[in-house]
This record gives sequence, structure tokens and C-alpha cells, in this order.
Amino acid sequence: MSNADHSSDSAVNSAQQSIAQSTALALADATDNLRNLNTLSTTAIGVALSQFIETGDTKFCDVIQEAQMVVTRGAENFSVVGEKATSVLHETTE
Repeated sequence: MSNADHSSDSAVNSAQQSIAQSTALALADATDNLRNLNTLSTTAIGVALSQFIETGDTKFCDVIQEAQMVVTRGAENFSVVGEKATSVLHETTE
């Protein structure tokens, strides 16, 4: 193997490693985002449920539903990020 071939292979390996690290960071960020959304939504649901029980005002039911939708949208976003990361990793190994 010539030095040029070795350098080329080394550059490709470095690029693939960098891409893998970047996608891993993107997934970690998406995981943190989902965890934070779940924490905020759970808190909002708890407060709204407490207020609903105390007052009987149905506006708090709307808050609960919206908080649940935040979790759903967060999970959908997490799925999209995972699919994109998988796609990028597969493209770089071909």
C-alpha cells in the first residue's frame, strides 16, 4: 500500500469517525430534549390537574391535553432525528 493510499484511507476513516460522533451528539441532544419536554409536560399536567380538582374549571383540561401533545410532538421529533442519523451513518459507510 502506498503512502497516498494510506493517507486517503486515513482521511476517510477520520471523516467517518467525525460523522459518527456528530450523529451520536445529535441523538444525545434529542434524548435530552425529549427528557426535558417530558419533565416540563408532567409538571404542567400535575399543576393543571391540581387546579382542575380544586376549581372544576375545564380550561385546565385543555392545558393537560396541550401538555400531552407537547410530549407527542417531542417523541415524533426524536424519531425523525433518529431516522436522519441512521440515514447519515448508512450513507457514509457505502
